Amino acid sequence: MTMTALDLVAEAKSKITEIDLTTAQAAMPHALLLDVREPAEFDAGHMPGAINIPRGLLEFKIGDHPQLSQRDRDILIYCKTSGRAALAAYNLQRMGYLGVRSIHGGFDAWTQANLPVECETTQFGD
Repeated sequence: MTMTALDLVAEAKSKITEIDLTTAQAAMPHALLLDVREPAEFDAGHMPGAINIPRGLLEFKIGDHPQLSQRDRDILIYCKTSGRAALAAYNLQRMGYLGVRSIHGGFDAWTQANLPVECETTQFGD
C-alpha cells in the first residue's frame, strides 16, 4: 500500500489526542509546550514558554532534554498547522510517552486567534 504524507498525517491523527486552543490554554500552566517546527520558524515567533525540537530530530533529541525525561509528563505539541505535530505525537506515544497531545490548527490557529507570541531577538536586539 502506497501512502502519501497526508495519509500518514491522517493515520497519526486517528491514533492521537488532538485538542483545541481553549483546552491547550487551560493545560499550558502544567504542561510542557513543544514546538516541532524548524528553528527559523520558532525564532520568528512561537507560543510563550515553548521549547523547540524540530520534527526531523525529535526521536533522536527528546531523550537529551531534561524536561522530557519523564514519560508521564503532560506534553502539548504544535507545528504550523498540526501535521508535523500529529506525526510527532504519534511517534512519542509509540516511544512510551503517555501524556502527549497535539494542538489542532497549530501556530497558525494560535496567531489567528490573536494569542500572545514570543520572538527570539538577535544579539543586536532586532
